[in-house]
Amino acid sequence: MASRDFSFSTDFGHIVNGIKVYSRDTQGVVNPANEEILASVPIATRSQLNDAVKAASLAFPAWAALNIGERQNLVTQLGDLIKDNCDDFTELLIKEVGKSRTLAAIEVGSCVEWFHGVATQSLPPETILDTPQRTVTIRYVPYGVCAAITPWNFPLSLLNWKLAPALVTGNCVIVKPSPFAPLSAMKFVELAQRILPPGVLSVLSGDDSLGPWIAEHPDIARISLTGSIPAGQSVMRTAAASLKSLTLELGGNDPAVVLKDVDPKEIAPMLFWGTFFNSGQICVALKRIYIHEDIYDAVRDALVEYTKTVRIGDCLDPEVGMGPVQNKEQYRRLSSLIEECHAQGYKFACGGNLLPSERKGFFLPVSIVDNPPEHSRIVQEEQFGPIIPLLKWRDEDDVIRRMNHGVYGLAASVWSKNIEHAQRIAERLEAGTVWINESQQFHWNQPFGGFKQSGIGVEHSRHGLVAWTNIKSTTVNRLGA
Repeated sequence: MASRDFSFSTDFGHIVNGIKVYSRDTQGVVNPANEEILASVPIATRSQLNDAVKAASLAFPAWAALNIGERQNLVTQLGDLIKDNCDDFTELLIKEVGKSRTLAAIEVGSCVEWFHGVATQSLPPETILDTPQRTVTIRYVPYGVCAAITPWNFPLSLLNWKLAPALVTGNCVIVKPSPFAPLSAMKFVELAQRILPPGVLSVLSGDDSLGPWIAEHPDIARISLTGSIPAGQSVMRTAAASLKSLTLELGGNDPAVVLKDVDPKEIAPMLFWGTFFNSGQICVALKRIYIHEDIYDAVRDALVEYTKTVRIGDCLDPEVGMGPVQNKEQYRRLSSLIEECHAQGYKFACGGNLLPSERKGFFLPVSIVDNPPEHSRIVQEEQFGPIIPLLKWRDEDDVIRRMNHGVYGLAASVWSKNIEHAQRIAERLEAGTVWINESQQFHWNQPFGGFKQSGIGVEHSRHGLVAWTNIKSTTVNRLGA
């Protein structure tokens, strides 16, 4: 049940030093299902960023000095807060992102599990050398003031992917959510002030100026960003001046390969939701599906038939399975991609028709492009929406080469009843994560990150926890005593 004493009203403000503050300038947050203004949020100033950094700097020594068990307990309580307010967070995600109720509930539930799971992790000191002469111990110490820059597609779960390990390891964090979907992040940070000391966790909503200000701020030691490749490149360039620590989880043009031993009707729902969950707006969604030519027609037709069972509309309606894309900018980009496919003469197995312009909301049909050329834009670019190319393959070496081509290397998947064969293919794919007979499976103890331009560093697991720390070695020479 939702907590009765926490308001999910339209009052949204920054949180700086534990206090809600506002700005003179504001911007509207649009509900993508009806294009109405859902709420107004303040646009942070550089002075407010400086205030948040100062508050975090003052809070850091005491926060880092807490016993790890105390921090773990507080992070567990953050998960409990989300659990206590799960209905309100679910409703807010439906409205600000346009996702289905099922997916919004999954996102909220995963946040609870994530905070609770990461709260069990720690990095105790390690003795790596112990001889009669010398002892060497390594310790993992927090960076200090850090920033989390998060996207609009999963504004709550991708935030807690960063917050949980950052807080457990003793860092203070300033959150910058996407201006397209800042509301759930802002409400969560507001709620978290019940648990955390002032200054440990702040949030600033902003426009295009805020990200560069964060990247260039001399007193922010580390940034973790989830976003596009251009966004990552921009942050990396600016952050280079102060040599900040960075974790960048960037775009993906994630390939799937379907072997000829699968059952087309059995695999169709898994391929569909692996592609079109959240209207295709997932960094690791299937973005191009290579199907063996012997079963290509059967898999394509089974996908088309399954598509007919999924209703598109406003996800406040519980019967709706897919909602709109999240913002007008993305809607226009995807519309141009569909129009280009038509202009190039590519065939659509389904969809491909833009909905009437008088309809409110950023709705696009599920569109399946039938075997376009490998060099086409629909194949080579990350779509990030409800459109997917299906491609034929015959030779295994050739399809692996095609899957590995390009600047992306975030995730991939292999679909086959022959697990050993699938594993041999998986070992040759250039991606940070390869799933076999599934997709979009995550766990806080499972590293996640990209190859090539899909990112730098990893999140989750002990490896992700270490990323939020400096490694400090201490040596003791006993013979010199």
